[in-house]
Amino acid sequence: MKTETVEEPKTQSNEEEVTKLTIDRPSDFRFHAAYLTYSKTWDKTTSQEDKTKLNEIMLSLSNKEISYSSFYKQLGQYRRYHSKYYRKRIETQRKRDWRKRQARDMRNARHRRRH
Repeated sequence: MKTETVEEPKTQSNEEEVTKLTIDRPSDFRFHAAYLTYSKTWDKTTSQEDKTKLNEIMLSLSNKEISYSSFYKQLGQYRRYHSKYYRKRIETQRKRDWRKRQARDMRNARHRRRH
């Protein structure tokens, strides 16, 4: 006789709700800016695992185990947007060339109006 074993769906009781750290230091500007970045990233993250990692990164910074640059580098993995500033090429021209072009355009516009 065959017996089927039916697994009951497991609830997420093994995953505890991770809470946001409240270790802000408003008197220390660099730490306060880092905490605000952490806080925004925390609010946008839905994964409990990612929130745990964010807490570890923030605790490492508050205990001065990592530098600010490595904090932002590690935090960048969890941020949804990666703001990269690309340089656009700015095309310039000499003043003499600009004047020649303006004079030519004015001449052509003057002749177009007559006809």
